[in-house]
Amino acid sequence: MGNVWVDRLRLALYQPDIPQNAGSLLRLSACLGVPVDIVEPCGFVWDDGKLRRAGMDYIAQSSYARHRSWEAFHAALVDGGRRLVLLTTLGEDRHDRFTFQAGDTIMVGRESAGVPAEVAQAAHARIRIPMAVGPRSLNVALAAALVTGEALRQLDGFAEDGGQGGLDGRG
Repeated sequence: MGNVWVDRLRLALYQPDIPQNAGSLLRLSACLGVPVDIVEPCGFVWDDGKLRRAGMDYIAQSSYARHRSWEAFHAALVDGGRRLVLLTTLGEDRHDRFTFQAGDTIMVGRESAGVPAEVAQAAHARIRIPMAVGPRSLNVALAAALVTGEALRQLDGFAEDGGQGGLDGRG
């Protein structure tokens, strides 16, 4: 498969509550070559079978780092010179009108509570997905996938095509 882990973009999960979403995003990581940062504490036991159920055998193929706290993650982010782009329903900018830069880290918040004000204020940008009137929000894994796809498109950052297409009907 070659080295897909070119650090052009990262995805961060802030204290995820739902193991199935975390597993799905680790699968996304493996398939698109986007490393994931997990900001703990998680709302579930990391080795929970539900995490493995959604992520399947892709978890072993993903690249992820676990950070013991927001402070530890933020220090690593700042030391790495990265921009933090927060995906939030309260975002000022639409994701499809935002200009992503190589090295950006896209963060999604907790499914139950988003992120605290301290985290939102630390973000270089707060973006949102334009939606129909009425619904509150998309599932965090779907939202992260949609925005990650747009960022990779802008950055010409999709991994080399392994010739397997997208969906193969096997899960």
